[in-house]
Amino acid sequence: MSRTLDCPVTRGGQRPSAGCGLWQAPLPSPRYPGPVTTNPHATASHADPQATGPVLVVDFGAQYAQLIARRVREASVYSEIVPSSMPVEQMLAKHPAAIILSGGPSSVYADGAPGIDPAVFDAGVPVLGICYGFQTMAQALGGTVGRTGTREYGHTEAKVDASSCLFAGTPLDQAVWMSHGDAVQAAPAGFAVTASTAETPVAAFENRERGLYGLQWHPEVLHSAYGQKALENFLHEAAGIPATWTAGNIIDEQVEAIRAQVGDAHVICGLSGGVDSSVAAALVHRAIGDQLTCIFVDHGLLRAGEREQVEQDYAAGMGIRVITVDESERFLSALAGVTDPETKRKIIGREFIRSFEAAQRRVIEMVGEQGGEIKFLVQGTLYPDVVESGGGTGTANIKSHHNVGGLPDDLNFALIEPLRTLFKDEVRAIGRELGVPEKIVARQPFPGPGLGIRVIGEVTRENLEILRAADLIAREELTAAGLDEEIWQCPVVLLADVRSVGV
Repeated sequence: MSRTLDCPVTRGGQRPSAGCGLWQAPLPSPRYPGPVTTNPHATASHADPQATGPVLVVDFGAQYAQLIARRVREASVYSEIVPSSMPVEQMLAKHPAAIILSGGPSSVYADGAPGIDPAVFDAGVPVLGICYGFQTMAQALGGTVGRTGTREYGHTEAKVDASSCLFAGTPLDQAVWMSHGDAVQAAPAGFAVTASTAETPVAAFENRERGLYGLQWHPEVLHSAYGQKALENFLHEAAGIPATWTAGNIIDEQVEAIRAQVGDAHVICGLSGGVDSSVAAALVHRAIGDQLTCIFVDHGLLRAGEREQVEQDYAAGMGIRVITVDESERFLSALAGVTDPETKRKIIGREFIRSFEAAQRRVIEMVGEQGGEIKFLVQGTLYPDVVESGGGTGTANIKSHHNVGGLPDDLNFALIEPLRTLFKDEVRAIGRELGVPEKIVARQPFPGPGLGIRVIGEVTRENLEILRAADLIAREELTAAGLDEEIWQCPVVLLADVRSVGV
């Protein structure tokens, strides 16, 4: 995940003035961003010059907001998504190293169109506007935005200015991906136009002295041939942010945070055998060792070899204590005669809760007999879960977790969510760094109810054996063909309730 900076950093944290000759600021701390300490003196017009916070991606309703955040992470820079409705004072209280304004479906001149307080452009924080964000910046700073009578969608050829910081190291003519009907017709005073297309004379601009940049096209999509390079130029060169968001740094900082949070208490984790819970448990185990106990419920609906992978490759190989509970008979009995898929899902969820609760009680009793106390539950929450459940609202209680893992209210465990700032690809990278077996790190997504919802019809032992064997054959053939990294998911379904004839 780590990248090497092209431009050296001088002593004292300043970049040399050669090259872009850009806006200068002290480099942010390379540490993993923990809890943000709000500066009570920060205002909308004066950001903290010692910015150590994230790159903020301001979401104007774009379908690509998460993709922008991921591309920033791929440049080894930490990013967070915030809604455009967040007051600028709150954004600046996060001490952002830079701000990126996303695209969006609105027209900047339409009634009720989302906007942003122009004070953000005078806060001393580098800003990049993309598509709608580009137009919003132009309008807020005195430029002109309007309908051109033509629309640009899809592949477009752009001509760029070689002297522009964003386009350093890229060809003068390049393929970009457009998706807009409005366009910037005149750049704000003090801005240099740095790119154009046949239909859009003002396709990019910049004001280096103020650290403000904009692109009409979408650099975050792969269709923009040099889009990632433009983002990296903004982050590393224009904003002076070092490439320090690496798997190793994340692990070190999380281990430190977990140890501080847990102390000498005990922790449990519901292990599914999937990527998220396996990596979360491995990270917590790296921090506190045998203070962690994992519970793995075998509901009889697993893929071939899945239990063995958890018990042998994962638990034994990594030295993690895993208590396996075999509840296959319980689940098969509860599912007998049931064919409706939603009913099956509810039954599986209910029985899993009961099985997990029973196992929890046994672990709690065992730890209690040893004089310990379980205070924490590990959960493999990822960043998309946080964003999609309202994490962009800026509220402290982002998501209700009272029913996670079927926990009754009176257990009152505190949560440990070491992956909640990460995307899936980052979780896999962390897993590999921790030594989680590749079979687990690279495995395809698998539904919580397991093979139970991949049997169309009644879930019987015979049907499960047929489906399990077919699923194994399909996965082995994908591996043999070298397609594991190309095909994201290949679910095998048994049509047990479908009758047909053929020749």
